[in-house]
Amino acid sequence: MKKTLFLALGLLLSVTIFAQEKSFLIKETFDSTSLPNGWLVYGYGTTNWKISLTDRAGSECNELMLYFDPGFNGISRLVTKAVNLKDIEKVAISFKHYLDNFSGSSKIGIATSSDNGVTWNEAWSQTYSQTGNYVVNKVISTPDMGESRVKFCLFFEGDSYNLYSWHFDDIEVFVQKNIDLRILSIDVPEIVEAGETEVKFTVQNIGKETIKSFQIETANIDDSYCGTMDVQSFETELAPFETKQFTLNRAFVLNPGNYNIPINITEVNDTQDNDESNNYLDKNFAVTMGSAQRIPMIEHFSSSTCGPCKEVNVNMNKLTANNPGKYTYVKYPLSFPNPGDPYNTEHANVRTLYYGVTSAPHLFLDGGNQGFGAIKAQNFETQYNTPAYVNISGAFDVDYDSIRIVADFMSYANINNVRAYVSVNERTTTKNASENGETEFHHISLVMSDDAEGRIVNIKAGEYYRMECTLNITETFMEDIGDLEVALWLQNYETKEIYNSRYAYEYTRHCYPVRNLKIDVKGNERNVSWEAPEQGNPIGYNVFINNELVLENTTELSYNTTSDGKLFLVEVVAVYENDKTSVGVVKKYAYGDNILEHNKLECNIYPNPVNDKLYIETQTLTQTIEIYDIYGRLQDYKTTRLQGNVAIDVENLKSGIYFVKINTEKGNLVKRIIKR
Repeated sequence: MKKTLFLALGLLLSVTIFAQEKSFLIKETFDSTSLPNGWLVYGYGTTNWKISLTDRAGSECNELMLYFDPGFNGISRLVTKAVNLKDIEKVAISFKHYLDNFSGSSKIGIATSSDNGVTWNEAWSQTYSQTGNYVVNKVISTPDMGESRVKFCLFFEGDSYNLYSWHFDDIEVFVQKNIDLRILSIDVPEIVEAGETEVKFTVQNIGKETIKSFQIETANIDDSYCGTMDVQSFETELAPFETKQFTLNRAFVLNPGNYNIPINITEVNDTQDNDESNNYLDKNFAVTMGSAQRIPMIEHFSSSTCGPCKEVNVNMNKLTANNPGKYTYVKYPLSFPNPGDPYNTEHANVRTLYYGVTSAPHLFLDGGNQGFGAIKAQNFETQYNTPAYVNISGAFDVDYDSIRIVADFMSYANINNVRAYVSVNERTTTKNASENGETEFHHISLVMSDDAEGRIVNIKAGEYYRMECTLNITETFMEDIGDLEVALWLQNYETKEIYNSRYAYEYTRHCYPVRNLKIDVKGNERNVSWEAPEQGNPIGYNVFINNELVLENTTELSYNTTSDGKLFLVEVVAVYENDKTSVGVVKKYAYGDNILEHNKLECNIYPNPVNDKLYIETQTLTQTIEIYDIYGRLQDYKTTRLQGNVAIDVENLKSGIYFVKINTEKGNLVKRIIKR
């Protein structure tokens, strides 16, 4: 029988917990900061196994890591809690891993024991010698099958000094169903451009049978989300453990805002999936109001005591020389492979730990791991040509023993819980202790704000976050106070994606943006107005309409035009001398949005999130109020004919995202709410 989306939402948590108890014997994603409860190390390497903040195995942070130090030569076993395998003859194992290899080869494997580790029966093993990502999916059977208390272990065999580190994630041990298709991800970026959006999703066959067809239900998320359910079918040939990406049969045309796309697998091979707990996912994403030029962020872990670092430095110098003004660069001096580089700082060590760097040299581009060699020109160019949805502008000046920095981080989409970073660098240093023959070093990080942990910020679309800090520079190894640069970047701390970066304007005042940008709408007429910045004297303003420059370096504080389009975006940038600019400030007018006409609909909905009572406050006569779920299904309907404060009882709604459609005598309005 086909499962409805209503049941998928309403029973999702309870069904998931029940199914995991029934099907999954072990399901570990290492999200805490310590080893899972009951997991122990047997044999060598008792302190080598730890939780790393990284995501190098190919899943989300955190992950399990086996570190090379302290060195050992032998077998180290990470052992799970005992599980019941009574009446079970075979189990499936699945995990992802990444080897950061130094030399030679090493073996990892899976073994079981039903006598508390006295005897271990090997189920699978493989020898690896190449750095890279790997995925293991196997069906195993050992003499311990059928026993009531069986422990599994992930073991390493070899010399730990052959590797830098070994990373593991998403370790699963489960009983295979005949038909079991699970959705792994909805592959929409967190931020996409307005217009046509194509939605991809990835599924994996973890059952015994080949998947030849499946059916999903999703929602029409065009405009205000109040669309109809969309049933789509897919033909395929998906072997057991095979993973494949699919694309929804229709693209969505989306205006700027926040969206949620749900996908639920309802049929597999024309029948019911044997495990429906893994059939549903939804994804929140934002549609941007514009874009900015991306300035790729290079983070380089190096050391003057590292022999291989010299060649990489030479090649990176060539890359930057060929791309003036197109990059932001921070080099973190390390204390390994040998101590002695005086420029190593605790702040550099924080970034080393954050990225899980265990060897030098090591490079990252916009938060992405580029390995041990210089960044390839093609990779750099690809990043430079990828639009960014964040803009940054900042400046610094120096006052004897301190450097004062003011920076604005502006976003074209709503972003929350991201981190703003500041690094004060010296362009060229020559006094680093050197064992590799180098005589000068570049973009050396001297000190970072907020102890290198970044400052947590939330930014609304079209607005900016201002960051101000003063850092002491006399306690660093600075050689020339006139040779400083300040790197600014905004980063997703969990995924490590860097949204954009910039160098701050040097030894000058900050370029402040405009204030109180407004759009006044009368029919097809659009009157745009703004106020001068709070500080500074711009020489003019650049005005962009729907991301196109329409007025350059105007000294006026307003702009009039006409438009009959459903979407009208305006951005104003303050221009200062010597080609310096502020971040832009953006406003949106969209038909059906909370600005409807010149006599605009004033409406306030609170609280949001809501527990039991939702209040709608409006001075316009309200005719009807409708509440829809994320699939466009009507959940509540109220005829009001009231002004002022209207109370809606939502206590019986299930937790989740809903959309309130308010029909008034002056137009309609849709608001997104969250029911706790």
